[in-house]
Amino acid sequence: MPAPGRSRRRGLSPRLVVFAGLPGTGKSTLAADLSERLGAVWLRVDALEASMLEAGLPRSFETGLAAYLAARDIARDQLRRGRDVVLDAVNGVDEARRMWRELARETGARRYVVEVTCPDAAEHRRRVESRAPATPPLPAPTWEEVLHREYAPWHEPTLLVDGRRPREENLRRIHGYLRGRRPGRTTP
Repeated sequence: MPAPGRSRRRGLSPRLVVFAGLPGTGKSTLAADLSERLGAVWLRVDALEASMLEAGLPRSFETGLAAYLAARDIARDQLRRGRDVVLDAVNGVDEARRMWRELARETGARRYVVEVTCPDAAEHRRRVESRAPATPPLPAPTWEEVLHREYAPWHEPTLLVDGRRPREENLRRIHGYLRGRRPGRTTP
């Protein structure tokens, strides 16, 4: 077992890979694949909120916030045990983003931000409207809800990934970013 805050990989501190982006961009697909390849813990905020709804709590701002807080606390425990964590959420506002910055500082984790977009509005809409809810009883968002979702621009380095690109190509870019290549705000 590695020392607290140390990864199983050659004594390195664990990684906190924060995925961000609107629903329907492909972030959960990439986050799931990456966590499997890294042997990392995958935390989906939507799955945590769905569990609260399944327990009978009504959907509200509070259940969404509680899901982010639960993800933070689970991530903290895993990072302290030296495990890499892939966090999958919209992360549309600075309050959420600040939580992950503070968690990385607190645990000594190396934080990486992967922002997944779908710049083609017609394709993005098609994806949103054709997908089934991934985490019942949490409903899949409507296109109208996605359009009006609060999502502020990032003011720190992120790896910007176009979710329309082939999955393997995006995963190679993300792996390169985790190996120390500079993130880019534009896609190739």
